[in-house]
Amino acid sequence: MAWNPSPEVAIARDFGTKFNYDKVYIIGLNERKAGFGVISYGKTKEKCKEASKAADRIYEQIINGTIIIE
Repeated sequence: MAWNPSPEVAIARDFGTKFNYDKVYIIGLNERKAGFGVISYGKTKEKCKEASKAADRIYEQIINGTIIIE
């Protein structure tokens, strides 16, 4: 797995390790800036790739209005 030093991924990694999850997704909303982000983590290189693809789909679904977050 490629190491990602970003603080958001570190939090997802810590959560996955602490609670024994293979994949973790975090959706963050910033209502003041009207923005959001989707962070993903996978325990192995393969799971990391899968999580990243799923995070991209989640992002697109939010943008397209398929998933509504309020």
